[in-house]
Amino acid sequence: MTKLITTLVLLAGSVWGSTAYSAEITLKMAHFLPTANGMHKDFLEPWARDLEACSGGKVEVQIFPAGTQLGNPAKLYDEVRSGVVDIAHGLSGVPSGRFERLRIAELPFIFSSAAQASQILWSMHEAYFDAEFDGVKLLALHGHNPGEINTVSTSVKVPDDMIGLRIRFPTDATREMIAALGGTPVGLPPGAVYENAEKSVIDGAVFSWDAMDSFKLAEVMKHHLDVRAYITTFWFAMNERTYAGLPDDVRACVDKLSGDALAPKFGDWWNAWEAAGYESVQGPDHEIVTLTDAERQVWIDKLTPTIDTQLDALVANGVENAHEIYDAMKTAAQK
Repeated sequence: MTKLITTLVLLAGSVWGSTAYSAEITLKMAHFLPTANGMHKDFLEPWARDLEACSGGKVEVQIFPAGTQLGNPAKLYDEVRSGVVDIAHGLSGVPSGRFERLRIAELPFIFSSAAQASQILWSMHEAYFDAEFDGVKLLALHGHNPGEINTVSTSVKVPDDMIGLRIRFPTDATREMIAALGGTPVGLPPGAVYENAEKSVIDGAVFSWDAMDSFKLAEVMKHHLDVRAYITTFWFAMNERTYAGLPDDVRACVDKLSGDALAPKFGDWWNAWEAAGYESVQGPDHEIVTLTDAERQVWIDKLTPTIDTQLDALVANGVENAHEIYDAMKTAAQK
């Protein structure tokens, strides 16, 4: 019996070693999203498994999502830059004050889609953004489909309809946008929006369609202005030393799965992620206001002065080419 148990233990160890411990390289990936989120399911998890497959089993990627010690959005960039993790995906605006050149993309009315934003941002990274990402190898930059203004009980159609409304904002740029329109910007994490809307602490929130489903906001927000006003920017990066230390074939796999090959995928992904949210606001108890080009231009004209003010503030704070970056984004988006 003792020999049998010993044999079974050895066999189990052999099988375990041939799977879980067969990889020569273990990489830690961290991000701020729950595993049910589309970015985890369709982007980050498959990217990790594709890297493992491309490496021929040399690499194992361990993922640390929201809720884990390494999944704090405010710490992700410091973690990947210092090597606490090897790969990370984060929000450019968390914490605020970093990546100011990249976040110019979050100013109102630049991009028309996630596909356009993601590919333009990637095309500009070497000229304008890499210097902000010291210590890491950028693998992708991306943004979501331009977002909406969603309100509980007040219909918003023209800029003056925003006067006096308490609106949750997702970025510094949207905070300034709400204030410029006469509203009161309210800072809240996404998970706290439902309760505050239900209790009438806020009158609405700036979000993209996917939040209407993923945070169940369609239950409390019944009016939606499809103004397509803003995007949020995200980065995806690997520790520079980790990247440089990979074997040539593994490094080639990272390159193959990133950059120019990855940027075009975000458009279809965001469209799919937003489909459920858009579906959740269909029906007679919801109002969706879609603007004509002329009506949307009224919003653009109203917000142009605050855009110029924010760019001037960036110049004063050391981003000397802020206007140049903005103009380059606008020019690329209008082609």
